Order: sequence, then C-alpha cells, then structure tokens
Amino acid sequence: MQLAPTPYADFLKNFEETLANLFHSEVNIDQLSLERGLPPEVWRKIMAPTPLAVAIPAPFGGRGSLVKECLGILAAASYESLSLSLVFGINIALFLEPVAKYAYEEVKPEIFGRFLQNQNMGGLMITEPNYGSDALNMKTINSAVENGYNIKGTKHWQGLTGMADYWLIACRHETANSELSRDIDFFICDVTQDKQQIVVEELFDNLGLYMIPYGLNKLDIEVPRNYKLKPESTGIKMMLDILHRSRMQFPGMGMGFIHRLLDEAIAHCTNRVVGTAPLLALDQVQYSINRIQTAYTVSSAMCARSSKISGIEHNLAAEGLEANTMKAVVTDYMQESAQILVQLSGANGYRISHIGGRGIVDSRPFQIFEGSNEMLYSQIAELILRQMKKQKQMQLFDFLKNFELTAQSSLFFKSEINFTLDDILPQRKLVDLGKILGRIIATGYVLELANKGFRQDLVDNCIVSVRQEIAALVAAFKANNDIKVITDYAADSAWLQFV
Repeated sequence: MQLAPTPYADFLKNFEETLANLFHSEVNIDQLSLERGLPPEVWRKIMAPTPLAVAIPAPFGGRGSLVKECLGILAAASYESLSLSLVFGINIALFLEPVAKYAYEEVKPEIFGRFLQNQNMGGLMITEPNYGSDALNMKTINSAVENGYNIKGTKHWQGLTGMADYWLIACRHETANSELSRDIDFFICDVTQDKQQIVVEELFDNLGLYMIPYGLNKLDIEVPRNYKLKPESTGIKMMLDILHRSRMQFPGMGMGFIHRLLDEAIAHCTNRVVGTAPLLALDQVQYSINRIQTAYTVSSAMCARSSKISGIEHNLAAEGLEANTMKAVVTDYMQESAQILVQLSGANGYRISHIGGRGIVDSRPFQIFEGSNEMLYSQIAELILRQMKKQKQMQLFDFLKNFELTAQSSLFFKSEINFTLDDILPQRKLVDLGKILGRIIATGYVLELANKGFRQDLVDNCIVSVRQEIAALVAAFKANNDIKVITDYAADSAWLQFV
C-alpha cells in the first residue's frame, strides 16, 4: 500500500528550512557562490529532502509532476541561490519531465528510482559549437547498431557538464548514404554504464553561476534501443514541447530571486539613514523599489498562469507566444531588479559576494540561453503580426482588445498602443514591438491573478509601472532609426586630431 505524500505545504516548508539552515548557519552561501561547484556534503544535505520528487510521477514514487509544486521548489531555491534553482530547473524541465512524458515505460522505474534514492541528476544536450539557436542544423548524429544506437558529435554549454548522471541528447539520424534527417531524435544516456561515458574535453570559465559546471562534451556512445524518446508526432514538435515547457518554468526561478531582491532592497533602504531620514523616504528610491515590486507581481502572475497551462499532460509545441513571453519578460525583470538593488546598496552592492552584485552576473545569462530575448521578442511580434494580417486588422489596439490573451489588459494601454502597424517591419522594430506585446500579455496574467484575490494595491502599482514602461517602448518603436554600423569608422575619427 502506497502512503499518501506529505502535504505540499509541509514538504515545501521543510525544504525552505533546510536551505535556510544550511546556507545561513552551517555554511556561508555568499562565499560558496564564489567557488566552482559545491562540496559533495553540501549537495547531499540540499538533496536530502528529495526536492526533485516534485517532477516524478506518483506511480514511480514521486509527488506527481504538478507544475505548481515544481515552481514552488524553484522559487524556494532561487530565494537563496539562483544557481541552485537553475540546477533544479535543468533537472526538472530538461530531463525529468521529458522522460516522464516521452520515455518507454520499462526504463522509467530505474531512472526515477535513482533520482529519489541516490540523488542522481540529469541534463539536456542540444547546443553545439557551431549551432546555438540554429538547433535544426545540429551535426550530432545517431545511427542504428545491433543493440541500439550509436551517437557521435560534440555538444557544449550544457549545464551540469561532468556532473550529471543522465543526459537527454538531441541529434539527427544518419541514413545509409550519410545524409542527415530533417527531424530531431532524443536519446537517454546513462553515463554510469559501459559505452555511455561522455568525454568532457573542457570546462568553461563561466562568468557567473559558479555552482554549475559548463563545458565542451565529446560524444561517441552506444545506447540501448529503448533509450530513445517516443514523440507524439515529430521530433521537432517534441523538442518545441520540451523547450516551451522549460521557458514556462523560468517564472519559478525568477520568482524567488526577485522576492529576495525585493526583501533586501526594502530592508536596506529602511535601515540605511541618510541625514535624518531613511533611504526609503526618498522619492527616487520609492520609484526604484516599485520597479522590483512590479517584477515580483508579474512573476507571481506568470507562476500562476504556468501552473494552469504547462503540465506534461499538455502539448506546448504550438504555445510559443506564451512561452516566449514568460521567459523573455521575467528574465528582463530579473536583470533589472539586480541592477536596481546594486544601485540602492551603494559600494557594498558592487561585490560578487553581495546578493545584488552576484545577481547581476548570475541573472544575465538567463536573457541569453534557451533563446536570446531579442530573438524571442521578434518571434512574439511575428506571431501576432501573422494573426493581424490573417484578420486584415493592422490597428494594434483594435486587434489586441479582441485577442484572448490581451482583451482585458490592452484596455489599460489604449492611449499608448492606439496606432496602425506597417505590413513589414525591420527586425529592430520587431524586437521593440515584441517587448510591448510581452508586457501587455504579462499584464493579462496579473489581472487574472487579481481576480483570484491577489492583493489589489500590488496590482494597481504594477499596472502604473508597466504603463510607463510601455510608453517608453512605444516611443522607441515609433522613433525613426535605421542607422547602420560604420565598419571603417577609424578614418577621421581620432579626437586628438581636432584639439
């Protein structure tokens, strides 16, 4: 008879208390964050409450792969350490959930058992040295052999390089005449097994996220036939489903991180006295902290929305609009919030051991990996423009007020977005438009959360703040800017010649 799982509130509280005690009593997380990796004994204590059980289906001893529970664990981890949260994010969204959804049933018990009992970890290999966002042209190949598949190629910038016990590897099938298929295949690799060891040729000196090893991986392995994932239709759609689900979990990692920055900002500006009053009494400080509070409100709303729509029972291959919005907007807010805390903290903030200074370098790659934000914003704009053209409606407000994701939120920004778009926009304008649309969609999430009882003063402040942000973005979008780079700029541009 299977025992009922611990109530989630108790499970989460136990994990939060474990991290708080570990990082604030037993070890110094600020100092540990300056070192590459974490000591094994620290990892064991972090993993003792089995936090990754949230991503494992109940029949295999897990808590059921509920998005709400996964995001709660990510937020609890990122309140203490953004690096730690990313470790869990990699394991949950890029390994455990894809295995739960797409792996053969007979391979699941051992994999999930090792995660629960032996504190194993797993990651995902897609990126190659010459093919970053251009994943469809990857050159890692798989070919059928007697007992399974041989996989050869080179991958890099995989989080948990040399540390993960399992990998999901994306590659293309090589036919008999050495041609590569247009579709993508995914395979499980167990590095503890013969013929499945991956050679780490180099560990990178990543600027931030010191806890997570990144590097260059050489593959020449052989995996069993049932280690191949089974797509519902095509491998490309499976990859999109995996990546979109992962992007919809970024709000969980952003949530705890922004929450911590907000607490630190309020505490510092309440206790720091300048003249006869605390910093918090200054009008500009109020404005700055409100920007972090806006990020807190938006990330809360995104977590609620993601919990509703991104479970493994859904196929997210076609949900690029919401996935890209969540990833790009929340990671922009993460970076902005870290920059604000450093500014408010003065010289003390400009230290890698300070949560703000470290937050700047740790949150910056979130705007780059899993699709750079500029690319995602342009895709958001293209998705909306395609629907506008289909409906022959190029007036932005008139379209958005009838579009499901923006029907309510667009009303707050009517004066800013009441203009007509050109049929063809240059890429730089697509990025600007995508930023505008992303924030209007995100405001829709906030209104949805407000209807469920989220405190209204935070919602009201958020809308005012986002409206100001959108006004600035619209001004940039409308400005005439088609300047090009002057590559031979050196001629007649040395200032000393003119003094």
